Amino acid sequence: MTSSPMFHLAIPITDVIEAKKFYCQGLGCEVGRETEKAIILNFYGHQVVAHVSDEPIIPQKGIYPRHFGLVFQQESQWDNLVEKLKGKDFSFYVEPKERFLGQITQHKTFFIQDPFHNLLEFKYYRHAEAIFGSREVVEIGDRV
Repeated sequence: MTSSPMFHLAIPITDVIEAKKFYCQGLGCEVGRETEKAIILNFYGHQVVAHVSDEPIIPQKGIYPRHFGLVFQQESQWDNLVEKLKGKDFSFYVEPKERFLGQITQHKTFFIQDPFHNLLEFKYYRHAEAIFGSREVVEIGDRV
């Protein structure tokens, strides 16, 4: 464990076994505690808790407003994950691409969807200062 705070996120699922297959076998997460109603995942050093929902999980119509994921600090990490997922025949919700070419906010991105309609985005910014800074840029995502 590091001294830095970890991010915690709770997401809805309908099946613990299916969640383990997607997140552990697919994305390489490690399992923490689990019951038949929930599973704790080590999501690249952060805690994602997947709780079985008794309510229907309704898919979004697009990537906004809700998704979660990672911002990689090294381009090779992003590239390696893309190749890993392609090798496992993952279906991309949004294919790997670069956005905002030539701008301070230029970044590589792709989206996947878990079996429970949770959307995940994985990014790598060409200019690290765009992750939190570059306040003079007014665009955030593709929505105007």
